Amino acid sequence: MQFLTAIVLGAFASYAGAWYFGLVDGNFALLLFCACVITGAYWVAERAWFLPRRRAAAAALEEQAVRRRAELAARGITQVDGDVAEARQKILMQPWWLDWTAGLFPVILAVFFLRSFLVEPFRIPSGSMMPTLLVGDLILVNKFHYGIRLPVINQKVTQGNAPQRGDVMVFRYPPKPGLDYIKRVVGLPGDEISYLNKQLMVNGKAVTRTPMPDFFDSDTMRYGKQFEEQLPERRHRLLLDDDRPAFIPGAEDFPFRANCRYSAEGVTCKVPDGHYFMMGDNRDNSLDSRYWGFVPDQNIVGKAFFVWMNFGDLRRIGSFD
Repeated sequence: MQFLTAIVLGAFASYAGAWYFGLVDGNFALLLFCACVITGAYWVAERAWFLPRRRAAAAALEEQAVRRRAELAARGITQVDGDVAEARQKILMQPWWLDWTAGLFPVILAVFFLRSFLVEPFRIPSGSMMPTLLVGDLILVNKFHYGIRLPVINQKVTQGNAPQRGDVMVFRYPPKPGLDYIKRVVGLPGDEISYLNKQLMVNGKAVTRTPMPDFFDSDTMRYGKQFEEQLPERRHRLLLDDDRPAFIPGAEDFPFRANCRYSAEGVTCKVPDGHYFMMGDNRDNSLDSRYWGFVPDQNIVGKAFFVWMNFGDLRRIGSFD
């Protein structure tokens, strides 16, 4: 068992290392699920087989010690060498290969349950959602708001709430589902979304946009034009860059691309059933549905709702729109 466990742990370490160095596309949900299954099997084996055998060996040792003391006492010997309690403790102690498997199972199971069905932490890696979310924000994502989904296969098992315009959503990036993206929902199934000359329109109606004081980006040491946008469901802030053109360069070939019309002014798309149109709040610095298309319902991960830490600015902690 020691050799087999070493191979299993080595396989996990190799996969994690290859993922870290970019040699494979990692899937943390799958990794955690496999770890839960394997450590769970060790935990069951420990309770059903290994622990009873160690207890039986400890009981046999104690019984042997009692008989030896009785024999020595019959000969008039009362001083007996050896610490039975210490030897018993060594016999009952889990070997290293059970410590690193069965011993970790309760922790891995708790993390798996919390991450799969309640909340999942994410780190914001880019500025595409500025000024709402900044690089380095550590956020929490509600995994049950849009319905509970089975881990790994992402199959919905409860209905939950329907996504609303203005929600900040984490989803699997359609061109590469192994990656998680975060954007804002601007288009629901059946909506016609237009983004022409940097003006957002939903079903032919321009979304109200109010100028705000310029936003200072401490990373680039630049000011950007900031607005407050009023989607039907909620308000949020966004950034625009006058130096960037209105047209969408390099749009990919994606499913339902025929639903979109591109021009020098921007793009107009009809959102297909079961799909959503996503945009970043940093409108001119966001790779979103304008470039790679619609997000299908099965790609939804959850609703982002809280910044729980930013080590560079503790004032960032709190909920956001």
